[in-house]
Amino acid sequence: MKKLKLIDLWILIPYIILLGIGVVMVYSASFYNAMSNGGSTNQYLIKQGMYAFMSLILLFVTFMLKVKFFKSSKTRALLLGITLVSLALLLVRAYFNPSSRINGASAWINFGPINFQPLELAKIALILYLAYILTSRKSRLLDNEKLSDSLHVIKEPVIIVLAIIVLVGFQPDIGGALILGLITIVLISSSSIPFNHILKLDGSLLGAFLVGIFWITKFQPKFIIRNYQYQRILAMLHPFKLERTSGNQLVNSFYAISNGGIFGVGLGNSIQKRGYLPEPHTDFILAIISEELGLVGVFIVLGLLGLIIFRILYLGIKSANTYNVLVYYGVAVMMLAQMILNVGGLLGLMPLTGVTLPFISYGGSSLLVLSFSLGIVLNLEATNKFNIEKHR
Repeated sequence: MKKLKLIDLWILIPYIILLGIGVVMVYSASFYNAMSNGGSTNQYLIKQGMYAFMSLILLFVTFMLKVKFFKSSKTRALLLGITLVSLALLLVRAYFNPSSRINGASAWINFGPINFQPLELAKIALILYLAYILTSRKSRLLDNEKLSDSLHVIKEPVIIVLAIIVLVGFQPDIGGALILGLITIVLISSSSIPFNHILKLDGSLLGAFLVGIFWITKFQPKFIIRNYQYQRILAMLHPFKLERTSGNQLVNSFYAISNGGIFGVGLGNSIQKRGYLPEPHTDFILAIISEELGLVGVFIVLGLLGLIIFRILYLGIKSANTYNVLVYYGVAVMMLAQMILNVGGLLGLMPLTGVTLPFISYGGSSLLVLSFSLGIVLNLEATNKFNIEKHR
């Protein structure tokens, strides 16, 4: 019980509020489509309510665990093992059964009424794995004069991480692969590798990325042009020209945002959710929030998300524990990247990636993993506070 008194309320309270907003908005965004498909108008409300309850329980269970559980080799091996096997199974299934793809991607494994998305588990598995490896090899990373020597120290984990990212990219899930890549880059950059080596590494990766973009736009290879993800790039650039095809979702997102104005048309009164946006309770739920609750509602949601993210970053900045710092930064980057990709896609500032809005969009895998991640952050911080008070 002493540990509960040390829980960080700047994270916990916004989290609980977001869970509540998510349940309400999933119901509001989904009831029309559920009714049109002959189902119960409450089906998504009940499911999301159950996911929210399970997530809250998971957060507190995770918070009460001992820190050594997250650093255990068995925990890391289990998480990485499940991630790699499930991602590989998705590709095998897609190869032998192409009809299993949903919206062009093979990203879900069905266990009866439960859908499991391995990508979500991959995020936290990657964070815990890299945080431990980079911390345990801290002294070896400090003593290298060349970037190649530093990379040699972490070559095995880098290979494992690249394997996960490649498997996700082949689904294809470019948004997921991008989030995993960003988490990896930030954690390696935040480790004890000398700063000049980090500059060279990040500069090389940025250069390679820009060269790739230039090559695609200049030469437009056929195998990329025909890809579903490339069509999303075209939709971002020319949404109204492609309104009847790949630009349809983005255009209707614009209409929803425009309809809402500052204060919105009222909870439950969205027009765009009535058959215009195909799945308004998932990727486009923020567009529905904008239409029904206006910019005020959007700012509240993004403000609460921002508060959690920046609080985690603040804890990382002031922490003297390398492992804690890397976990904090990893979780913060995971949430921030999801938020930017989701909001940027809705506004047409970047291609639609199918990335959900943290704690708000419908879905159990994302919500459970995000809650597990926050539980780890709250646990590490409370344990750190307890140890400091104990030695005073």
